[in-house]
Amino acid sequence: MSSPDPIDPASAPPMDSALPSAVLATILSRLDVRSLLLAASACRCLRSCASSALSFLPAFHLLEVALTHDLLRPLLPRNPSLRSLRLDCEKLEDAAVDCLARPGLHELTLLNCNNISGRLLRELSATCRDLRVLSLNSLGERRGLAMRFSDLQALLNGCSNLESLSLALDFSKFDDPNFSHVWSSASEGLLSLEIGYIPLSMLLDLLTVAIEAQQCMDYIKAPVFFPSLQKLCLSVDFITDQLIGSISTALPSLTHLDLQDAPIMEPESVTDLTNAGLQQINPKGKLKHISLIRSQEFLFTSFRRVNDLGILLMSKKCSKLESICLGGFSRVTDTGFRAIIHSCSGLHKLKVSNGSRLTDLVFHDIVATSLCLTHVSLRWCNLLTDVGIERLSFNKDLNVLDLRDCKSLGDEAVRALSCLPRLHVLLLDGIDITNEALKYLGAGACPLTSLSLRGCYKLTNDCIPLLFAGSVKESLHVLDLSRIPSITDDGVMLIAQSRTPLTELRLRENQKIGDATVMALASMQFDGGTYGSTLQLLDLYDCCGITPLAMRWFKKPYFPRLRWLGLTGSLNRIMVDALVRSRPFLHMSCTGDELGTSYWDASADWYRHDDDDSEELEAWQLDGEPVSDAETATEE
Repeated sequence: MSSPDPIDPASAPPMDSALPSAVLATILSRLDVRSLLLAASACRCLRSCASSALSFLPAFHLLEVALTHDLLRPLLPRNPSLRSLRLDCEKLEDAAVDCLARPGLHELTLLNCNNISGRLLRELSATCRDLRVLSLNSLGERRGLAMRFSDLQALLNGCSNLESLSLALDFSKFDDPNFSHVWSSASEGLLSLEIGYIPLSMLLDLLTVAIEAQQCMDYIKAPVFFPSLQKLCLSVDFITDQLIGSISTALPSLTHLDLQDAPIMEPESVTDLTNAGLQQINPKGKLKHISLIRSQEFLFTSFRRVNDLGILLMSKKCSKLESICLGGFSRVTDTGFRAIIHSCSGLHKLKVSNGSRLTDLVFHDIVATSLCLTHVSLRWCNLLTDVGIERLSFNKDLNVLDLRDCKSLGDEAVRALSCLPRLHVLLLDGIDITNEALKYLGAGACPLTSLSLRGCYKLTNDCIPLLFAGSVKESLHVLDLSRIPSITDDGVMLIAQSRTPLTELRLRENQKIGDATVMALASMQFDGGTYGSTLQLLDLYDCCGITPLAMRWFKKPYFPRLRWLGLTGSLNRIMVDALVRSRPFLHMSCTGDELGTSYWDASADWYRHDDDDSEELEAWQLDGEPVSDAETATEE
């Protein structure tokens, strides 16, 4: 039989005549933002229908791109159906508040609100009465922006249906004599409360008022504080015994407790956590997640007054734990950590940082337990050796493993891990491995999607073909080869030749990386796609071989999906500024900041990453009509 004649595109009927407009509108009304942007880039008819569909979209989620108010306004027309809004507000100011505070919203998540003042809280209280979930990051951090106690008071009084409230900001700005009492007007259905930082004195006053109200309820009508709260996450000056006791008494329904401090001076005994404080945790036995972390951001310190006895006392009351994070418990030994593993049969996530006395004995008989660990982080545990990791690898359900800066680990540890059938994320920064370790991974069974080898100084270019010799080539999307002296342009050429569809590549602080690397990555093609089509993040900060000549390779049509770019600040500033103007949706950093959204997430949901939908948005917003790759190349 002869093959059917190909359809002539010129003879195909227009979309609006092939399908009734009502049918098109119905189809598009069921799509999310990403799918609408894809449809809008196809033809004028779908572009018009997609614009109309934005007036009926129930959820608008766009966290990968920071839009200006002028670009955002047409994407958010009047929409009575809008219930969920998630945005990156890095380029928005107070003028956009009316655009963000939408009647009918049930969920509002806004990142990087540095340039928006407390006025947003007041507008939300007046407009979004049905708001259930509110998450604001860095609100009002720019100097000079007003953040008043009255803004917080209006929010708590106006949004009486809140179930989840996350305000990642400095609560010292709300210091007021009535701060504690205003929380009695917060939603009685509030289940989750996350606070960026709150002074210990303000928090203790609030908890004291809440406890007094509970004690008075039996004989007088008293205000109710947090009757339904199950999740509390916050950062304070010091984690103390008094704080732990007050939380346990005031919030008996907690299932999730996440506390972090960052002392600027060595705590005294009365302002520190001790074994007695740990004994007060979880009196009702309801906790499923505990995180107690002492950060060393300002001072090299730890929980010096907690030892194995404190952990033993805590573990007896926490047998139902599913996730535990402990950071800075320098006096806790294998005995304490083993008590947790053997007491918490339902434990899935284990994170220990700065465990200076944790050794292989912790996992010696882990095979005899019923544990099913999926997420394990053991950062800065320098006494842990290959033997301990071999024991840990008996947990075949491991999905995420962080072994950064465990200096005593080597190739044999990686060999044991290479057999894990569900391992997707592996962080090996700074450990003592050679090319042989990458050979084990390349020939192993791990379906790795993210691999970090930052600071593994013994690796050379020869590790690249060894890593991509097996199935890892098909699954790997995120790779970090930063601070490896022997990685050169030739190594990056091997990555390009492997045709691995990487979305994130970090090569920062490699002195032998130069312009040839940029040219090789810009020229990569996959399945007939455009140049460099898969890379969304490229970090070349402090790569001394990068010169101004490389800048032209970052222009279109090269790297069409690139959204984060790190370069050295000493490059030609005029050329850098010109690149930013030509690609307004590109996040450019020349100061050494870590790029992207998925490098490390300290919350319980480790290593989250959202889909990228900004390429289609750029075509729609900036070009007016979709432009083919060939046309773009001609313009360049």
